Amino acid sequence: MSKQENVEFVISTLNDLYPEISIPLEHKDPYTLLIAVLMSAQSTDVRVNQITPLLFEKADNPYEMVKLSEEEIREIIKPVGLSPMKSKGIYGLSKILIEKYDGKVPQNFEALESLPAVGHKTASVVMSQAFGVPAFPVDTHIHRLMYRWNLSNGKNVVQTEKDAKRLFPRELWNDLHLQIIWYGRQYSPARGWDLEKDIITKKIGRKSVIEDYYKLKKS
Repeated sequence: MSKQENVEFVISTLNDLYPEISIPLEHKDPYTLLIAVLMSAQSTDVRVNQITPLLFEKADNPYEMVKLSEEEIREIIKPVGLSPMKSKGIYGLSKILIEKYDGKVPQNFEALESLPAVGHKTASVVMSQAFGVPAFPVDTHIHRLMYRWNLSNGKNVVQTEKDAKRLFPRELWNDLHLQIIWYGRQYSPARGWDLEKDIITKKIGRKSVIEDYYKLKKS
């Protein structure tokens, strides 16, 4: 199969498996999504979804958030990890949103990425999932699968994002990045991976990845 055929196979398989796709992080508006995504760095969506209701019960908008101290925010979000950095970011960006943006989350990459603790991936998630702007946020699942599927060389997430945007049609990016995340969790995880169930990798996977898998199975 050619690379283009492989891309089409990925798209059609993911559409069959995930005709309806949900956003993994629970939120109710752009602000709560921004906070949830910021909190998900080096944590799991499950853990974040357990903690965000506790935080949002006290403050679900920037005006309420700045009434809390950084220490209070840190105490609430401690279970998600990196709480000193994240609490500082949450408090700091809430203050900026009030001062510069009338308490609203800005709808452009540059403004988002200038906020404390907000990197390109977080901005991409907010732009795509809150505002419907085509973006392709690359998390560990997408980075792993793009390499396994021989669609990117796995050098770094910047390269993986470039390759994904080059290979997949722009109008599919917002759904597709979520479909790949769900597929990675269910069929192609980093640990406990069963290639027999991973229909995409089994068909189009990088030769060296498949060879290594079977070598490990034998040892």
